Amino acid sequence: MDALLAALVALMALAAAMATGLSTLSKAAIFALLAVAPCIYRYRKHIYILIKTLPRDLKFLWRYANGMIRSKRWGRQDATVAELFTRRAERHPDAPCFIVVGDRTWTFKEIAAKSNQVSRVMQEQLSLKRGDVVCVFMPNCAEYVWTWLGVAKLGGVSALINSNLRHKPLLHCIQVAKAKAVVFSDALADSFCVRILKEISSTAIAEIRDQLPPELKLFQLYDTPSAGVINLAAEMEKHPPIYPIVTEKLHYKDTLLYIYTSGTTGMPKAAVLPNSKYLLVMVATVHMLGLKSTDRMYNSLPLYHTAGGVVGTGAALVDGIPSVLRPKFSASNYWTDCLKYECTVAQYIGEMCRYLLAQPPRPTDAQHRVRIMVGNGMRPAIWQQFVQRFKVSQINEIYGATEGNANIINVDNTLGAVGFLPKLLPQSLLPIALVRADEQGQLLRGPDGFCMRCQPNEPGMFIGLIAQGNASREYYGYVDKTDSNKKLMRDIFAKGDAAFISGDILVADELGYLYFRDRTGDTYKWKGENVATAEVEDAMAGALDQRSSVVYGVSIPQTEGRAGMAAIADPARGLDLARLASHLDDSLPSYARPLFLRILNDIEITGTFKLKKMQYQKEGFDPEVIKDPLYFRAGGGAFEPITAQLFNDICNGRVKL
Repeated sequence: MDALLAALVALMALAAAMATGLSTLSKAAIFALLAVAPCIYRYRKHIYILIKTLPRDLKFLWRYANGMIRSKRWGRQDATVAELFTRRAERHPDAPCFIVVGDRTWTFKEIAAKSNQVSRVMQEQLSLKRGDVVCVFMPNCAEYVWTWLGVAKLGGVSALINSNLRHKPLLHCIQVAKAKAVVFSDALADSFCVRILKEISSTAIAEIRDQLPPELKLFQLYDTPSAGVINLAAEMEKHPPIYPIVTEKLHYKDTLLYIYTSGTTGMPKAAVLPNSKYLLVMVATVHMLGLKSTDRMYNSLPLYHTAGGVVGTGAALVDGIPSVLRPKFSASNYWTDCLKYECTVAQYIGEMCRYLLAQPPRPTDAQHRVRIMVGNGMRPAIWQQFVQRFKVSQINEIYGATEGNANIINVDNTLGAVGFLPKLLPQSLLPIALVRADEQGQLLRGPDGFCMRCQPNEPGMFIGLIAQGNASREYYGYVDKTDSNKKLMRDIFAKGDAAFISGDILVADELGYLYFRDRTGDTYKWKGENVATAEVEDAMAGALDQRSSVVYGVSIPQTEGRAGMAAIADPARGLDLARLASHLDDSLPSYARPLFLRILNDIEITGTFKLKKMQYQKEGFDPEVIKDPLYFRAGGGAFEPITAQLFNDICNGRVKL
């Protein structure tokens, strides 16, 4: 460094000697350049990063500003989703809103009419008003959307229940919402949906009906309901398809939906989604992706989740960008659907991308018009292969939590990144941050008592700083405020500030790109769903006869997420595996049922009497490493011993998971 500075000084002296014959202006330019040369050299790395990331940051800030202008305008107007949809429907009544694969196209006029009738039935049957809750429990279909939209027109809240849930988890979701009614479906007459989820809704409701409060009203959409259940379709026909009379003013920040998430422990939690957040997600989708009015979005994700139910519907309802709904994801029909329905934007989850790559190559792989794919969980290992095979020019990987305020997006196709920290702005102005945490996810604090920001390439906890009144930084959390407060931490960078703690470990490189590393706590992700190990352990207890058990997620090569595995203490080897399998089927949705079992003589505990699981998780399910009995179960069959051959078949993708 000293030698370089000496060389610069010598160069300045030489330039001064040579400048005697130059004009005054030229001399000034030379001396100015030489004066700043040491500073340029000293900060050359920072300057390089700034120049390198400038196009990305400017693109993001421009799109962010445009989205926030719309969001703030709606805030000033005190607008709701139902109100904005109605404006769109009045201007473009015959435009397509939702196109259901294998079924029909729903125009704005038809969606408006059906939702109006739902509103009027709810007024008549429930006296539904602002803040009242109705659970919606049905498969993917346009009816799903116009049902909750009808509830929203009265200021009601729709609790969107996972259509895979049964028994205790289903009952819990209904109870925690404090709902006045449940709307469910069985046979959606002449609809593709019935062939996909025949047993969902009425059968699942029937199984818990005797445990439901007597005042809870049940509405069945289509088909002949059982005694005591109201035929929603028949009741709707009694009412005109005109907007309901609502005397109470509805507001921008009123709660619109409850969306359930597994969280880190226990039963599913109901996250609060107000109109303001729905609209924020909608403008982020449209502006960050650069969507056009001529686009058409393909959505085969569940409508009870934020990705399918908000990202996949908002652009259609508010901006008129049609959404093509498929009742259930099909790897073999994905690109065929996109081609047939002329989709230009498609949604995914990481596991879905792996399934698509596993399909035999076909001409439709590259004949479609899809230019953008948006979702989360695409593994870096398959990213480039996916782009090359399917010829999708733009991959927008997103990261976020329904209940949180820390949401990011990859806007420039950087392989593997889930978002970035803009380098154009000082860190102190950013609403998100990476802070240092220990192995258990506890935030570490410096000598001043405040959290410490991570350096480039240093893994840390991802947090979102809270600012009530700012739609992009507000925190609404869960219906249960105790659960909400568990996600909060105060005095982060200054006395009195607060942040949402994601529970996820991310890492930022020198250019600010963020990469997902791992989840803290006891939650893992499988089949695109968060699985809470405590919930699985509780569900297993009924079939274990007081045996100790721990549940954790294990990695499988070339597979997104972690598969469930349970270690069970059974020294006598008397566990009834058939009974356990049947019990799991009755108690848990398919994605939460463990695929692997490990039978132990005893389960180790820590000094604080907590069951150990980290070591079990690291050891996985390799029979060459583990001498304890190991079992595998797939496709709802019986548990079978894991042999070396079966282990290799699972790892090489020859066994369907």
